[in-house]
Amino acid sequence: MIAAASELITVLRQYNPWWRGAPTADLPAWRRRAFHDILGWMQSPPAPRALLLSGARQVGKTTLFLQVIQALIESGVPANKILYATFDHPLLKLLGLDGLLKLWREFEPESDGLEYLFLDEIQTIRDWQTWLKLQVDFEKRRRIAVTGSATPLVMEGQESGVGRWHTLRLSTLSFFEYLQLKQVAVPPLPEINSLARLFDWKPAQFATVAADAAPLVAHFHEYLLRGGFPQSALMGSVTAAQKLLREDIVDKVLKRDMTALFGVRHVLELEQVFLYLCLHGGGLLDMQGLCKDLELKKPTVNNFINLLESTHLIYKLPPFGYGKEILRARYKIYLADAAIAPSVLLKGTSLLEDPVALGIAVETAFFKHVFARYYSQSVGFSYWRGKRDKEVDIVAEVEGRLTPFEVKYRSQHTGTGDLKGLAEFCQTRNALRGYVVTREIGDFSVLPLGFEVVTKAGAMPARIVKIPAPLACYWLGKTELDEMAGE
Repeated sequence: MIAAASELITVLRQYNPWWRGAPTADLPAWRRRAFHDILGWMQSPPAPRALLLSGARQVGKTTLFLQVIQALIESGVPANKILYATFDHPLLKLLGLDGLLKLWREFEPESDGLEYLFLDEIQTIRDWQTWLKLQVDFEKRRRIAVTGSATPLVMEGQESGVGRWHTLRLSTLSFFEYLQLKQVAVPPLPEINSLARLFDWKPAQFATVAADAAPLVAHFHEYLLRGGFPQSALMGSVTAAQKLLREDIVDKVLKRDMTALFGVRHVLELEQVFLYLCLHGGGLLDMQGLCKDLELKKPTVNNFINLLESTHLIYKLPPFGYGKEILRARYKIYLADAAIAPSVLLKGTSLLEDPVALGIAVETAFFKHVFARYYSQSVGFSYWRGKRDKEVDIVAEVEGRLTPFEVKYRSQHTGTGDLKGLAEFCQTRNALRGYVVTREIGDFSVLPLGFEVVTKAGAMPARIVKIPAPLACYWLGKTELDEMAGE
């Protein structure tokens, strides 16, 4: 054994205080939406699979595990049937998965009944996919949940665990969750289980809600600066929050995880690529320009971008279309959180004085909300570009139905003349409804596009809803687990 059994058991006892009847220290009472998904899976899994909670570092995965463990114990699960371990601890990492279970058995002899395993940062363990596959196939009495700060990359010829786990992707805090965490007194707002409900509102309703929602604007701007990582949200100042995000999250991924998990040797080049993406977030990826500016080869850059996506620092958004329509099209790149760019680029609060950078931050935040809201429902996301540079920022596709979203975060109110790209998309793709995310809290209404779209029910007028960004993100976050009814 790599260390004395007594030393290793001491480590495990520290991570599992419930074994001695003690509560987990400093565990927040507030719970994210994902808590219910994880608890439901561990109590009554819909399929014989493990659960993989995937998300960026410091996004709150461990806290969710500990909250679920507490709930299981409160529901009557014996404390000695629950094991938590993190492979960020060097001794546990060296011990490995089988060694960990053997040690647990020495401390707590096997007995009848279900066992619950919660394993943090499992991607640091060699051949973890094979181990998890065998556990799922042959240990039916074990319910296993694991976390990873990097999406599993299955190499060619490697044993895959596909079909043995269900992946739950955890994004950074939504604006709604951010407000809940900070205990902000939110003005009374209508319950909206789908943004589509706004198409039935009367003009007076829009005006009333806009007036009520005005206090949210300042909180939304601070959310863009602080970010959706729980620790950064609770820091005493924006400067401290951005320092934490830059040093404890981004730097650790680039300088530690990339080397440890993926064998990246040229970390400086990787950092340069990431800085380039921070400077050009929310836009089309100019691969040729990037390679030229940084003097890097295209395969190297492609590999770096794929790794950044795997470690949850960026999203890649493909172009809308099929076949030859998209062969030469480029990806759009969104950062995982709106606060990453100002934190890495040392912008501080000056972001709010830069209309272009602020618009990109809002588009980044909104995409994250749309993605998180509909991720579990097999929704396809893309962007659309038509002729003469007409474009739509985000297109959601579910069951053949298309819903376009455009972000127009500027001071003046938005009219049909500002929405030529969205109008062309709706007309050519038979999209009955669309959404425009606006800046001014009063820029909130239903806007007819002036033409009809043929549907199964006949020809109907195409319309869009103009919705201020704070309200759009608030409602999307609040309804994250709701059904996509009517969208």
